Amino acid sequence: MTTTAALDARFETARQVADAVLFEGYVLYPYRASAAKNRLRWQFGVLVPPAWAPEQGEHCLQQTELLMEPKGDAALAVELRFLHAQRRTVQQRSPDGTFTEVGELHLADRVLVPWDEGTEERVELTVAVSELEGDGVSLPFTRPAGEESEPVLDADGRTVGRLVRRTEAISGVLRLRASGLDCAYRAFKLTAVVENTSGWQPGEAGTGRDAALSRSLVAAHLLLGLDSGRFLSMTDPPEWAKGATATCVNRHTWPVLATEPGRADVVLSSPIILEDHPGIAPESIGAMYDATEIDEILALRTAALTEQEKREARGTDPRAAAVIDLAESMPPEVLERLHGAVRALREITDPGVPPDAPTGLEDLGGQAVFKPDTPWWDPAHGDTAGPVPDHVLVDGVPVGVGSRVLLRPGLRRTDAQDLFVRGRAAQVEAVLHDVDGGVHLAVTVEGDPGADIRREQGRFLYFQPDEVEPLDAAAPLEER
Repeated sequence: MTTTAALDARFETARQVADAVLFEGYVLYPYRASAAKNRLRWQFGVLVPPAWAPEQGEHCLQQTELLMEPKGDAALAVELRFLHAQRRTVQQRSPDGTFTEVGELHLADRVLVPWDEGTEERVELTVAVSELEGDGVSLPFTRPAGEESEPVLDADGRTVGRLVRRTEAISGVLRLRASGLDCAYRAFKLTAVVENTSGWQPGEAGTGRDAALSRSLVAAHLLLGLDSGRFLSMTDPPEWAKGATATCVNRHTWPVLATEPGRADVVLSSPIILEDHPGIAPESIGAMYDATEIDEILALRTAALTEQEKREARGTDPRAAAVIDLAESMPPEVLERLHGAVRALREITDPGVPPDAPTGLEDLGGQAVFKPDTPWWDPAHGDTAGPVPDHVLVDGVPVGVGSRVLLRPGLRRTDAQDLFVRGRAAQVEAVLHDVDGGVHLAVTVEGDPGADIRREQGRFLYFQPDEVEPLDAAAPLEER
């Protein structure tokens, strides 16, 4: 077993997506520490100290399980990445040369405020697959406590204050184990566990979540790579491996193939559910740390901040300052590129159609524009003036508003988040018909405590009729 300072270049593609995971939600628009949404930090992949986890509903470990087919004397490269929170305080220099902690320090271009920064940490390991059998291997790691200060200078180069950064000690362990499968192939189930083993107890040098977070592994995720062989997809395994894949237990993380399509030698196990072969959109111009919004909207909103708001954002965090500078310097043609792109409509809507079949996409000025065979406004499309049906037949059973259905989302038309509701019962809130003749069922999931709010706001989950099963004991129409 050997540790390495740098991993293979095969990880580079996966790191682009992993960086988005690592800093997702790091600082949210409007990028100021004073904003309410930036006062609750670190929501994804947080592994807290064991003493904090049970009573607070958080967890101190994450487990990844998946199948792999190593070849020969294959080696497994592992990279654990996480953020280590450090508390930054602001001190102002007095005329007598002493420093006093303050809530704000105003400079010409920014306003410095206290803030919890996140520094990237890595734990790297390369080990032969043969060493993982039996009890496997364990790699303990620690990060010591520390304190450092940085002088703050004004426009004339005079020291007007300083930033003091303090980090708390954290410790953890990475455990790896491989067990052979009872099958005709040389295949293994790989188990990778990351655990926070810090001995901090609430009440020792601080209490509450902020104290626990400074001793936590934040946004923890794994990169796994085989130098010879392949991993099997968790969502689309070969037929012979489906039974073994179903026995894999993933806790607080989800592994996906993280290379370009056609390769399967690198996996990203992420606390944010992704699909196989994820990638950063080529139109993206840089990290904005707020994937719940659209880059175009964020860029426009950020550029519209007042000068005072921009000064506060620049003083909050260097990453926030970079977003402000990016929005201010963005050329119009780059902003226009963020307006949207159409990709592979035929693959999504009808994966069984041959690749040389007409796609309905027409090239207009270098842009792909979807044009259906029969426009919605064409009389041949259907009787658009007729009444819209208030129900749809599913397996011969009429399903309408108030019907109960079982959710069976497909793998091609849905996103990864639908895995959470597969097999759940739901109530139909509306039957919707789009201009192309498609039918969509708006539903709320039974047992969802926010269902009433969703109804008031009209925010539902949407499925097509072939993705649900009727639960109402209703007879088919032809039998009535």
